[in-house]
Amino acid sequence: MELQGKKVLVFGSGKSGIGASDLLAKVGAVPVIYDGNADIDKEAVVHKTNGTYPLEIYAGNLPEEVIDSLDLVVLSPGVPTDIPVVKNFYSKGIPVWGEVELAFRVGAGEVLAITGTNGKTTTTALLGKIMQDARESVFVVGNIGTPYTSKALEMKPYSVTVAEISSFQLETIDLFAPKVSAILNITEDHLNRHHTMDEYIRVKELITKNQGTEDICVLNYEDEVLREFGKNLVPRVVYFSSERELEQGIYLDGDKIILKDGKETIEVVRTEELKLLGKHNFENVMAAVAMAYYDGVSMESIRKSICEFTAVAHRIEYVTEKNGVVYYNDSKGTNPDAAIKGIQAMNRPTLLIGGGYDKESGYDEWIEAFDGKVRYLVLIGQTKDKIKEAAEKHGFHHIILCEDLKEAVNVCARKANPGDAVLLSPACASWGQFDNYEQRGDMFKEYVRNL
Repeated sequence: MELQGKKVLVFGSGKSGIGASDLLAKVGAVPVIYDGNADIDKEAVVHKTNGTYPLEIYAGNLPEEVIDSLDLVVLSPGVPTDIPVVKNFYSKGIPVWGEVELAFRVGAGEVLAITGTNGKTTTTALLGKIMQDARESVFVVGNIGTPYTSKALEMKPYSVTVAEISSFQLETIDLFAPKVSAILNITEDHLNRHHTMDEYIRVKELITKNQGTEDICVLNYEDEVLREFGKNLVPRVVYFSSERELEQGIYLDGDKIILKDGKETIEVVRTEELKLLGKHNFENVMAAVAMAYYDGVSMESIRKSICEFTAVAHRIEYVTEKNGVVYYNDSKGTNPDAAIKGIQAMNRPTLLIGGGYDKESGYDEWIEAFDGKVRYLVLIGQTKDKIKEAAEKHGFHHIILCEDLKEAVNVCARKANPGDAVLLSPACASWGQFDNYEQRGDMFKEYVRNL
């Protein structure tokens, strides 16, 4: 679609929405911003765009005559596709894209795209470093914090875009086609949005929808859903495994990561040379290495980059040590499976802070993963009673309920003994008490440092 002169509704006034609106204005389209919240501050929205182009803004109610005048709708990732106003766009035959689709259409160069329930941000940041060390023009965008749309016009035909793509963003792709894709894992998450696991899996697998026979898809061999999915794909499949040797692919062999490309067996790295901890991180390393290697980066360059890489903020992030107690920020543990990785990485008695917004997850497997490490479970947020009930069902009774994160940190500081760890790994989203998991993690670090 030629965008110049087209009237485009941008649904959502957050970071993604503003990025899409700015991009549309720069390519000559006529953006209109709509937000379902009738109470948004329209002046503040205009301020976010720096007032550099004319902008209509609608809040709460969207007039039918405005809908009938539209050529295209761009949905922000937080907007569900099954709400009445979006269904109305579809019924009228108005094309509906996400901001990823918009950026892909406008941008240039090749795309390396990563999705999965857990590990996306670490893998994206690591692959971003590998590519930035090896190529001239690299952009790291998407769910990692930089809107894809904010960089699309800077991309050249020789650029490489490394993109973290969420299930919310995959719902609204059309022609989006990565040269190399990866699905790291699929576990229960976002069922309040996707309703069933089958639908969640279907949406995650859309990342491969437009890939051709010359393209690559990297999949986790130890995820049964993905192992099956890989059998019938159009792109070439490269598996990674942390549990077994693969005839072809990349795998963990004791303390070594090995890659077999069908011609040779390559020792990539020894795990002790990495600055990342835990088997889940070795899986992230394998995925990033495979993506870069099959995009033509030399193993020598890859090895240097992965050995220099340090953990991303909010993912089992060391904060400080106070009175012999070590504090870790794992605010990005926004679902039970991610939080399991957090507790598995602990190597000392742990006071665990959990709870938050209810995404309709189950907490049984998380509680079972405590494995005798958790001295106290300190709970906050909407889910605290639900998690308490699950923990007690599994015979865990050292539970403290707190009103907010600040109280939880103070309680942990009082209860912790020298040699203990305090881990924020909530197993829940941050909404309700925080804008996002980054804000939650930053506040945790601030409260800890102020102890």
